[in-house]
Amino acid sequence: MGKILVVDDEPDLETLIKQKFRQHIRLNTYEFIFASNGLDALEILKADNDIDLVLSDINMPGMDGLTLLTKIGEQKGLLKSVIVSAYGDMENIRIAMNRGAFDFVTKPIDFRDLEITIDRTLAQVNLMKDTLKAIKENSIFRLYVDETVLNFMGGGEFEHALMQNEIIEGSMAFIDICGFTSISESLPPNRVVGLLNTYFEIMVEEILKENGIVDKFMGDAVMAVFKGEFHLDRALDACLSIRNIINEQRFEEVDSVYRPQVSIGINSGEMVSGNIGSHRLRKLDYTVIGDVVNVAARLQSEAQVDQLLITEETYNKVKDSFECRRIGEVFLKNKKLPLVIYEVAG
Repeated sequence: MGKILVVDDEPDLETLIKQKFRQHIRLNTYEFIFASNGLDALEILKADNDIDLVLSDINMPGMDGLTLLTKIGEQKGLLKSVIVSAYGDMENIRIAMNRGAFDFVTKPIDFRDLEITIDRTLAQVNLMKDTLKAIKENSIFRLYVDETVLNFMGGGEFEHALMQNEIIEGSMAFIDICGFTSISESLPPNRVVGLLNTYFEIMVEEILKENGIVDKFMGDAVMAVFKGEFHLDRALDACLSIRNIINEQRFEEVDSVYRPQVSIGINSGEMVSGNIGSHRLRKLDYTVIGDVVNVAARLQSEAQVDQLLITEETYNKVKDSFECRRIGEVFLKNKKLPLVIYEVAG
């Protein structure tokens, strides 16, 4: 649903919009709120952080639409605005665009054109929301976030959203580059870091292709989370692709060849997602914790070179889609009973 604030001093416009968009209102795809001038609009925006779009006239008493655009840019940097005005000359259009208007619709209103404009603008709003959500969940970004950036990205409501904790259903993957520690002891530091980042770029690309989230980099390993529809299948596809691509890589020194390989553990189920760390140090990781995460990490530790290990419970979910081989029972750290594990071949 898109929540839209209409700012116009014409008394008949509210009735007209409710008539023209009655189906959208009935289906809850649009929700309209009305203000008669820019001053009233700012009060509404101050009280309601859920508004997605502002439709504003230019010529209004109290505060005109062009001034309102400036105020919105200062106070609500991510809010989208569309000017709807009879003053459709190029000068007003240029001023509106320079002050942050997303689009300009002229009066008399072509309501079909206005509907297309609203839909297109709300699509941009939803894209921004998805981007902010991804940023919030990507802990590497948090290394660079300070109060100024948080205010720019939507103010207090965005900072509040960052602090929300929840239980999610998803798949956890730990991917370790085998044998890299020994290589790091024999090469110059710049070469070690360059190599490691090259392999991480490969991993990140494949994880993002499957809409996964890179939770963190831990030494020469990557921790990734997959949520949403078919999260387990996407996690397996990403990790199998990483294994195949990494196996094709070569690093040649004068008298040796390093062949990077990976060991992988994947587990699936409910996890706690939230900000973990120290407020005093101002260092928090938006991450996931729980038994599902721990088991995935233990599986990766158990995996040999080129192995992708899963539990029997996970195997029963994917056995019709992936080729797997039973390894047998193993005791994992902090588990009283042994777990039956499987290797995913492809």
